[in-house]
Parts: sequence; C-alpha cells; structure tokens
Amino acid sequence: MSAETSAAVPGQFTRRRLQFRAWRGRRPFWAGLYVMLGGFPIMYFPYAHIKFGQLTVAMATTAGAGSLIIGVLLVVLGLTLWFQQHVRVFAGVAAILLALVSLPVSNFGGFIIGFLLSLFGGAMAVAWAPDKSAGRAAAPADGGDAPGDAGSGTAPGVRESNDLSGTIPVNGVNGRHSAG
Repeated sequence: MSAETSAAVPGQFTRRRLQFRAWRGRRPFWAGLYVMLGGFPIMYFPYAHIKFGQLTVAMATTAGAGSLIIGVLLVVLGLTLWFQQHVRVFAGVAAILLALVSLPVSNFGGFIIGFLLSLFGGAMAVAWAPDKSAGRAAAPADGGDAPGDAGSGTAPGVRESNDLSGTIPVNGVNGRHSAG
C-alpha cells in the first residue's frame, strides 16, 4: 500500500457487525443470553422422552406445567434484559429466584444445566452497570460555554442534564412553574 491509497469502505457485513457490537455494549447482553439459555432446558426436560436403544425413558413430572411456566418466564426475562435494560436488577433477581424454584419443580433445574445458566445470568444482570461515559458529552475544561453553545439556556459552569422535568436542584428550579 502506498500513502495515496485510501482506506477501504467497510462492507455491509462489517458495518452490521459493528452496529451489533455497539448495540450489545449498551445492555447486559450476555446476562440475557445466559438467562434465556437457562430457560430452555428447564422447559424441555420435563416433556422429553429419551430413547436408549429400545428403552424409552419418559422424564415427565407432575409439575410439567410449572416447569413450562418457569422456562417461559426465564426466556421473557432474558429478552427483557436485552430490550429494557433499565429493569436489569428486577429481571436479574427474578431470574435468580426462578432458577432456585426450578430445582425442586423441574428435574433439578433442567439437570442443573438450566439452573446454573439462569443463576449465572441473573447474577450478571444484577452486577451489570451502564457505561456512564458513553452518554455524557465532553464538558469544556474551563467550565464556560463550549463554542457553538451561545444561547443554550444554561448558566455558565452548569452542565445540561438529561432531566426533562426541570426539577433538579442544580439548575435552581424546584419543579414549580411561574405564570409569566
């Protein structure tokens, strides 16, 4: 390559891969995946019939409906972790509780596989925290308005926040609106 060679424009696959990577980074992706993967064996094993040669082993339990409900709820909680990441603590705690309930209800929690995946995914969801620096704009070092911010409506040295209600004490408003 010479110095005059321009950088190659990324293809469709590379662009989609980078978009997915950015999407995955803003949510507890792996926690949701583990919780969903833990729900499938919990749902499957109480209804499974395994054949060993001519011998059929039915693993159906009296709590087959309970196993199905637990498995479906775990899959829904995994999807919730992906698409509603602000309820990650609730979904993580619910996944941990459902994993614990699956031990006596559905063949030892899907033969321990579903139990461990759901427990680990729920713990990851509770422990995950969003990246604080990704949503913040870079503030000027001198505390004044940045170039191009003339007339932004905020006092000098006060950062503009994401609070749409206007009730934070930083901007001097207590939530009451004046009539004129």
